[in-house]
Amino acid sequence: MMRRLDVRIETWPVAGAFTIARGAKTQVDVVCVEIADGPHVGRGEGTAIYYHGESAESVAEQARAMARAVASGIDRHALLTAMPRGAARNAIDAALWDLEAKASGVRAWASAGLPAIAPVQSAFTISVADPATMEADARVAAPTYPLLKLKLAGEGDLDRVAAVRRGAPDARLIVDANESWTGRDVADEAARLLPFGVELIEQPVAAGQDHLLDGVISPIPLCADESCQDRADLARCRGRYAAINIKLDKAGGLTEALALAAEGKAAGLEIMVGCMLSTSLGIAPATIVAQDARWVDIDGPLLLARDRVPGVAFANGIASPPDPALWG
Repeated sequence: MMRRLDVRIETWPVAGAFTIARGAKTQVDVVCVEIADGPHVGRGEGTAIYYHGESAESVAEQARAMARAVASGIDRHALLTAMPRGAARNAIDAALWDLEAKASGVRAWASAGLPAIAPVQSAFTISVADPATMEADARVAAPTYPLLKLKLAGEGDLDRVAAVRRGAPDARLIVDANESWTGRDVADEAARLLPFGVELIEQPVAAGQDHLLDGVISPIPLCADESCQDRADLARCRGRYAAINIKLDKAGGLTEALALAAEGKAAGLEIMVGCMLSTSLGIAPATIVAQDARWVDIDGPLLLARDRVPGVAFANGIASPPDPALWG
């Protein structure tokens, strides 16, 4: 039976506003893909990588262009060469994983070669703001989320981190500079954050300017985010970063993300698994690659005003994959 591809754009409101160094968002448009083979329907979701110039409309158009290939039975591995990395490939890849699980009755984590799947501890993101606001946000989040991720903006970051530490004296902290330390002394900036117990710094310099980290000895591990999309980017990360942040939308799906994690670890890099703003449909596949990650940041659904039902369950920051989709 020929497979049928359906693509649509959905808009989900953010709880308040999600603010990073590049701006604020009050809603997120996600691209939903369904692949049906008759009795079974596989579902996937992608969020446009805005810093790559993607939009929900361009992602949806790219996904729809794969209708003939999907109908002809393209599999996840062939998809890697049939499409470029990005949100469209991620959504189709996830739908194929889901369809395979539903048709075979074999859980996706088992197909990924895992002996079992367990809940994972996820960070909760504190949006960049003035120190007083970030302190208040941290104070509210800390009793529930033992791992906090702070969005930074360059100027005034030391005050922001100090304020969050006051609001959450016992929480683990990681920070995301979102490229805002370009032109700054990264080692010095990191040293200033060391007394506050920060254990990881994401993307201090602009992607493409990673050479600025040559010779930099940071007292806190540096993690490549925008600078590491898929396996093709690993070479420029070696010697400059201690870790890579794997996001399914960047990598173009769980299939590539699993391969990236394996090759990254083989190259001596620590693994972080992150996410774009998304619903639980976009997060569920990430729980698989997150199984062996040192840091996990898949709180996308928690930053929305509402989520899909059923969705990923979060209890004290611990994310459990949803059961009906056969991801869990």
